[in-house]
Amino acid sequence: MTPEQAQAIYAAGEQAVIECLCALDAQAQAAQQKIEALQRKLAQREKNASTSSKRPSSDDLTKPKKGAKHNAEGQGNRIGGQPGHPKHTRPAYPPETLSKVHEHRSGACPHCAGQDILWLEDVPPRITQQTEIQEVVVLREEHRADAYWCEGCGKVHDAEWPEALRKEGLFKARLTALVAYLKNVCHASFSTIRKFLRDVVGETVSRGYLVKLITKVSQSLERPYTELLERIPLEATLNVDETGHKDNGDRFWTWVFKAELYVLFRIDKSRGSQVLIQVLGEEFAGTLGCDYFSAYRKFMKDVGISVQFCIAHLIRDVRFLTTLPDLPTQIYGKRLLGALKALLQVIHQHEALSEEAFGAA
Repeated sequence: MTPEQAQAIYAAGEQAVIECLCALDAQAQAAQQKIEALQRKLAQREKNASTSSKRPSSDDLTKPKKGAKHNAEGQGNRIGGQPGHPKHTRPAYPPETLSKVHEHRSGACPHCAGQDILWLEDVPPRITQQTEIQEVVVLREEHRADAYWCEGCGKVHDAEWPEALRKEGLFKARLTALVAYLKNVCHASFSTIRKFLRDVVGETVSRGYLVKLITKVSQSLERPYTELLERIPLEATLNVDETGHKDNGDRFWTWVFKAELYVLFRIDKSRGSQVLIQVLGEEFAGTLGCDYFSAYRKFMKDVGISVQFCIAHLIRDVRFLTTLPDLPTQIYGKRLLGALKALLQVIHQHEALSEEAFGAA
């Protein structure tokens, strides 16, 4: 608005001025609402793993790196142990586990070359220890089924293989367990396992045989897996989470059920609460530790169980409140963060406090 236009409105009288001011105020309020909506949308887009439940790999990798920490002299910390930190050393092997002990004695003093040396029996020796693997010993066995002539049916037959031998196949129990460990614990590919067996064990096998071997191991674990599946609904506390992955282009979800003494995995095409119903049942009476995902909230509502939502997720959501544009929300978020920090301090002091003091805190 130009000064001439403002002068014209003023000259038009009181009513014209009131209408103009009300119109400008409405425009200002609409603009302010739009700005706040855009700021909230921007804050949502800038969410990362520290202010939400997003996985760290989804964070922007181009964000600036944090500056180096500086010491009292204004210099960056050196690589390695820092002043004031306790020294961490590898514990020595117990004497009963040693295969051999070597005694080392000098013939002369390394400082003055003198040979008048008195060995001190009351001073413990300086010790360094080593470990080594022996040559990999592979036992290769051959089983022979002799042929015989049957007078009854007039045919030649071979002797029957023992049932245990037939089930074992080429690789016996220990070698089969090693392959399963490399695949399922070390997450090695079949090609990497083939190279290991070839170069270290001296055994050449195909990828197809390794696949059959892993399948056999999986089938052998079916019974103990079923036993754990039957036991898990009886647990008093369980922590549950799920993560997605693809297999030959199909979407699957790996569910993790963490009990006190064991962990149970279940792979399913569904991420819904029906998986919880199938695994835990509708009579589950324990406490479930989980995040805010809708499947857990639906299971809590349908079954009526106690749920302990993840404190780490709660802290991230509260941190997000502190990044919003309006000041009251920021203040509220900071107050919640302070309360959560005090809560965690009490939890960390649980072992040092008596039951009465912990309850009062």
